[in-house]
Amino acid sequence: MALKNLMISNPKVSVVAISFLVTLAMTLVTKYFTDQNRMKELKGIQKKHQADIKEHKGDLDKQKKIQKEMMASSMELMKHSFRPMFFTFLPLILIFWWVRGIFLETAIASTWLWWYIGVAIGSSIILRKILNVV
Repeated sequence: MALKNLMISNPKVSVVAISFLVTLAMTLVTKYFTDQNRMKELKGIQKKHQADIKEHKGDLDKQKKIQKEMMASSMELMKHSFRPMFFTFLPLILIFWWVRGIFLETAIASTWLWWYIGVAIGSSIILRKILNVV
């Protein structure tokens, strides 16, 4: 109950803290439940394919072949990205349900979600760079 009262009395600080902590947890799950080396390799392959597509601007057949290879690496990258989502989806839904109930009683009832999204995007960028997560 003390936590709820603290969150209600400082809603903006609470949203920022919750958003940062949830983003940190999700970033750590992503780091430790994915093959980071393979994901970096796949991102490198995609960059190479994008450069090859630009290089073969006039050759549509070559571009289609490169796009097909690029799609295969994108699908594998997406497969690796889904694994951490399975671990974080249900806890994230429960956290949102709990937080929504608390912030409906505050001055930021109509904007808490935008605060959350803004902080989550910013902290995700920073945390991914600090923790070296693909």
